[in-house]
Amino acid sequence: MTTLGVGGLAQVVAHIHGEADARQALADAAGQPWCVLGGGSNVIAPDEGIAGWILHPAATALSVVRRDSAHVWVRADAGLPWDDLVAAVVAEGWAGVTCLSGIPGSVGAAPIQNIGAYGQQIADCFASAEVFDCASGTARTWTPADCAFAYRDSALKRAAGQFLVLSVTLRLAIGGQATVRYGELQRHLQVPQGGQLPSLPVVREAVLTIRRKKGMVIDPADPDSRSAGSFFMNPVVPIAAADTALARLQSSADSTLAMPRYGAGDGQCKLSAAWLIDHSGMKPGYRLGDDARVGLSSKHTLALINRGGATAAELLAFAGHIQARVAGATGIDLHREPVLLKSRIPGPKAG
Repeated sequence: MTTLGVGGLAQVVAHIHGEADARQALADAAGQPWCVLGGGSNVIAPDEGIAGWILHPAATALSVVRRDSAHVWVRADAGLPWDDLVAAVVAEGWAGVTCLSGIPGSVGAAPIQNIGAYGQQIADCFASAEVFDCASGTARTWTPADCAFAYRDSALKRAAGQFLVLSVTLRLAIGGQATVRYGELQRHLQVPQGGQLPSLPVVREAVLTIRRKKGMVIDPADPDSRSAGSFFMNPVVPIAAADTALARLQSSADSTLAMPRYGAGDGQCKLSAAWLIDHSGMKPGYRLGDDARVGLSSKHTLALINRGGATAAELLAFAGHIQARVAGATGIDLHREPVLLKSRIPGPKAG
């Protein structure tokens, strides 16, 4: 049930189609541990398995709940694959999530992680979410203020284990223009300064093409896509720390080396985790030995892939190796993006 394909068995999986299912599953699981698992694209399951119950959002409806002359409000059930939503709204000419094409996982996880890519994030168009409170057994509507969105973060993520997202409503622009402000996307589309922006479908296909080249679109035929997407978050650090990191790399490699950085306000900047990994001596395809079952994608250094038969322990050990190499070379700490599920059950008894 995860895109990485590691981890042990689940004890019980309850498919949740709405508030009533959630309430019943939690009643049935009373006194046992439980966790929520959506599309499994941003999680690592432990080798020992998952104790108790997995609550798996399964409803997939998509509908328009409101519109005016400029905007449409679209409600999607939590179990709908995220890219199915993007494909549907792009086909209608509704702008707001085009650059989020190809991101794996389900709609319910999108506000939890505040997913983002190529100059957009869900916080930009999030209107509300129907959220089930597992302690009180009731559902209520969460606003953007309730979610307190931050970079790949939200109040929902910080309160993991307390809430279950049932649906998400987005506010999208009718006939809106595509967002083409990310450098890599601009270069791919070759949009001249001040020129006419491409249509939403053209931008969507460009994003998918870029992601495929990096192994960031789930494809059973592509072993590089057996991953959790971006494994490390782009670090946000004080400008002085970025200067120090660059000086260390220049002294050990190339004195003319330039490091990409992006302003983050308050004397801080955001660095590229992929660039740091690459320039710490770990190129695409890097692994610890020819027979290692875990390694970096051959297409992109930010994806850790299961090359076949890997365990969660092997994956986490390799991730720790990457973090230690980058910290040793640059002084910058990388932080894991996928969530490690911690509920566990013992392995099967011998015989």
